[in-house]
Amino acid sequence: MNPIEFNRRQLLKGGSAFLTYAAMAGIHAEESPNKPNYLIPAKAKRVIYLCHSGGQSQLDLFDHKPNLKKWHGKELPESIRKTQRLTTMTNQQSHFKVAASKYNFSPNPKTGIHFSDLLHNLNKVSDEICLIKSMYTKEINHDPAICNLITGTAIPGKPSLGAWLNYGLGSLNNNFPSFIVMMSQENLSNQTINSRLWDCGFLPDSNQGTRFFNSKSPVLFLKNPKGFSKKDRQKQIDFIKSLNSIQYDNSQDRQILERTKNYELAFKMQSSIPEIADFSNEKESTFKLYGKDSKTPGTFAYNCLMARRLAEKNVRFIQLFHRGWDQHTYLETQLPNISRSIDQATAALITDLKQRGLLEDTLIVNSTEFGRTSYSQGNLDPKYGRDHHGGCFSAWLAGAGVKKGISIGETDEFSFNVAQNPIDPNALNATILHILGIDHKKFSYFHRGLAERLTGIEETKIVRDLLA
Repeated sequence: MNPIEFNRRQLLKGGSAFLTYAAMAGIHAEESPNKPNYLIPAKAKRVIYLCHSGGQSQLDLFDHKPNLKKWHGKELPESIRKTQRLTTMTNQQSHFKVAASKYNFSPNPKTGIHFSDLLHNLNKVSDEICLIKSMYTKEINHDPAICNLITGTAIPGKPSLGAWLNYGLGSLNNNFPSFIVMMSQENLSNQTINSRLWDCGFLPDSNQGTRFFNSKSPVLFLKNPKGFSKKDRQKQIDFIKSLNSIQYDNSQDRQILERTKNYELAFKMQSSIPEIADFSNEKESTFKLYGKDSKTPGTFAYNCLMARRLAEKNVRFIQLFHRGWDQHTYLETQLPNISRSIDQATAALITDLKQRGLLEDTLIVNSTEFGRTSYSQGNLDPKYGRDHHGGCFSAWLAGAGVKKGISIGETDEFSFNVAQNPIDPNALNATILHILGIDHKKFSYFHRGLAERLTGIEETKIVRDLLA
């Protein structure tokens, strides 16, 4: 037959074979990890991320605006408010009265940086901190804003920062999960923290975060059933691994390998987790440093001490979620209470890591999803609060790769808009990746025809002003 003469059946047969090959190639490309061409020299080995959910008030904690007192009770100028989006909780207000902070700010004697007296312990160690006053976000509601902060997009379902770091750098200690999450419970709050904030999205399953529960046994079902020995468990794991290996040879489904990894890690955790959760070897002076709540599981202080213990075990990414910062009303009573619950423990974490030599290769990140308005929500009376505000908020970093005792970025005189050095969550994430030794522009995962990145497709620059 002439090579150019073929019938429809031959065409369909050949075409379907080609399409099958193309589809399999696409699946393989989607599941295959990228070559580490994204690696650069690293300053940090691990991260402790303190995520304060609800929207910390930058104006009352970090952004010192003493001149705002002359505007207290007056209408916020429209030239300042401009066309910024308002939430449904304040967009029907007829007045937007400026509410200057009622709290004093004190300068650190070494750096001159001002912190609110609500955070006086943190101020004592602020010579280790790089304060960012010029964070901003386009989101004004909690869920999309915190999703954007942690995953780089307000659209749910994408991998979290911890999952990306786990995927890109791997584990430092195979006896522990590389990505551990803890959630403080001492503050009554209806603020939802969704588990997708430590999910792996489209990345392999072994990269998702492991949540530690607020008890002296932070991981469920660690103990073997009665009459079932460690040797029996090892035989069971080996047998499951052999079955999974057979199944993988038949299907080439990489999820089977991920499942095997999880079984093996769970077996190792039966020994490692009880050890890490046993605080009996901690000195009384350590509990005193973190505060009396550090002996109570579920408190922020306890979780900070646990974070230090996990850092000692070389856990790659440790994330502490702390809720209760959504002060729409009664700010004057709520804000001091919640600030008190974190102040001593946060300062202690920095001090403890430093005295143990761990701050040299640990990056601490402290952020919230957005800030609060400089005008009052409701009438300016003892019940007043502050609404959500994406125009500006504050974050800070400390430890490896970060300049010490400096402040970068500025807001306008009302702490309403960024006036200098605007930094969005993607720029912050790009900078975190850079400090950990990852070039965010080259770091991607091929998924459904797209080279997905934590920092998205738009131009994002790392914040070089804070790099040591």
